[in-house]
Amino acid sequence: MDRPKSLLTSPSNLRGIIFIRIAVGLIFFTQGILKYTDPHVGVLRFTRIGFPMPDFTAHFVGAVEIICGLLVLVGLFTRLASIPLLIVILTAIATTKIPELFHPGQGFWFMVSDARTDFAMTMSLLFLISVGAGACSLDSRIFGRGPINSSEVHQ
Repeated sequence: MDRPKSLLTSPSNLRGIIFIRIAVGLIFFTQGILKYTDPHVGVLRFTRIGFPMPDFTAHFVGAVEIICGLLVLVGLFTRLASIPLLIVILTAIATTKIPELFHPGQGFWFMVSDARTDFAMTMSLLFLISVGAGACSLDSRIFGRGPINSSEVHQ
């Protein structure tokens, strides 16, 4: 029996998804805290990049990273929480990595090396948006899933 897919349920009972959630959740959570505690990661960095209202912007992004990072970590509304984080990471790539292509002495290979973590986070977020939180999550406990069937594994 096919169940309708939604942004609130997980299409997979795979338990290994927890490792991706832990990595993504902890990285965003800690980076969000740093935007409040370390001005070089927060306000000063946002000022240097050229964001308008860097105080507000740094703290707003920090709050999004803390809240959504925790939601991803525990697996609650994982798909929905991953969307703002994807916007944050794509903005970071556009404002800090892409400009490296045009800086003297940097260029493509410098940018590729510097952006590897951002790329991995982007792919991990796209993965979580695609498959959901998995079996070891609050999403699974609250919204429930039946036993895994072989068609879900091979899709």
